[in-house]
Amino acid sequence: MKKGQEIELKITRMKYPNIGIGSFEAQEVRVKNALTGQLLACRISKKRSTKIEARALEVIERAPNEKDSFCEHFNVCGGCMLQTLDYESQLQLKTEMVKNLFDEAGVMLKFNPIVPSPEAFEYRNKMEFSFGDEFKDGPLTLGMHKKGHHHDVVDVPNCHLADVDFRTIQTGVLAYAKENGLIKYNKRSNIGFLRHLVVRKTKGTGEIMVALSATSQVADEQGNAFDGKAFARYISELPLTGTLKSVLYVKNDGLGDVVSGEIVCLFGDLHITEKLFDLTFKITLYSFFQTNTKGAEKLYQTALDQIDAIEDKVCFDLFSGTGTIGQIMAQKAKKVIGIEWVEDAVMAARENALINGLDNCEFICGDVFEQLKNVKVKPDVIVVDPPRSGMGEKTTVAVASYGIPSIVYVSCNPSTLLDDLIVFQKQGYVAEDITLVDMFPWTGGVESIVLIQKQSM
Repeated sequence: MKKGQEIELKITRMKYPNIGIGSFEAQEVRVKNALTGQLLACRISKKRSTKIEARALEVIERAPNEKDSFCEHFNVCGGCMLQTLDYESQLQLKTEMVKNLFDEAGVMLKFNPIVPSPEAFEYRNKMEFSFGDEFKDGPLTLGMHKKGHHHDVVDVPNCHLADVDFRTIQTGVLAYAKENGLIKYNKRSNIGFLRHLVVRKTKGTGEIMVALSATSQVADEQGNAFDGKAFARYISELPLTGTLKSVLYVKNDGLGDVVSGEIVCLFGDLHITEKLFDLTFKITLYSFFQTNTKGAEKLYQTALDQIDAIEDKVCFDLFSGTGTIGQIMAQKAKKVIGIEWVEDAVMAARENALINGLDNCEFICGDVFEQLKNVKVKPDVIVVDPPRSGMGEKTTVAVASYGIPSIVYVSCNPSTLLDDLIVFQKQGYVAEDITLVDMFPWTGGVESIVLIQKQSM
């Protein structure tokens, strides 16, 4: 095989994240976003002594369990790759992918039955849309990145992952931008105005936040400044089923393709309120909160089921976000200490604890590894829920150094979970089983929970 060579490849298995694996000329070839059972026309994109990768050009034969997608945006939007599978097949595939990842690394775990999402459609409580164009110098679009094209954006007015209010707001904002001649931001020249639209809607209360991420440059080709009051008034007049609580303008002049910058409140409050486990949580724009609210209850309950009685115990909630897990534990625990590096999330966590009448919670802002040095109390229980990048070796070693009998690890990325488990193993901790929780139907993403236990000497 040579780079650029075109081949036919039968996908025989999959490995997380969404990597299809087949054999050609007795050599293993890997293809992103393929499905077990597909026959693909591929082009070799990378050839190294340890790995051969190919890019799919065409699906010659679909997998036996595939069917037509229900979504008109499928294969245009770069989102939900599993839409041609029924839900049971998706759950089986996610288990297969994670199992193959761990087996290949020699980490053998028992896989418990995967926990399905309570909702398969309209489950998301947050959507982040991008402004752009579907082709260079094309008309303004507002939606998701085009499949395989990071700079191109396609409209997705009928996305099935978010409810009708998300769709109403998305199409309404695009119409407003076009009617008022607002100009899109150009990533290459760093000139322009419109960048992103973030919409959040709580499941428990139906409260809605709309945040326009745009530069502080002029808003239109005539050189006019952005009229925030007119924008907020337009949003407030949209026919929404939920309750509009917040309209924000994020002055985003950063070079990265992320929502960041000073927040200006155009209407209402800087937060919305969610209900979870009979607790109240204020959610700000930058706060991390699980995007599948009903799935989050399943996830956290599954995680807490791993812990023995926590009455009169000190619990650490590391990478605590807005303090969701910590406050659930605090209803029974003697003391909860949460550590999180995002200041906005820590402030929200502290406020949430006051709202919920929990005076046994302490939330600390800072890097988890550094802040653990300053915490004098020793924990009886540790729950970690790190970002996609995982805990990292230094923090993993620091957590293991407490020597407590067991640690609960909640992960949104099985690949970095695997890396951290290998470090834990060197520190005398092992996991015997794993439970996957599906928080993201129709996509390849999956959450996982392991109970890591200290080996007896």
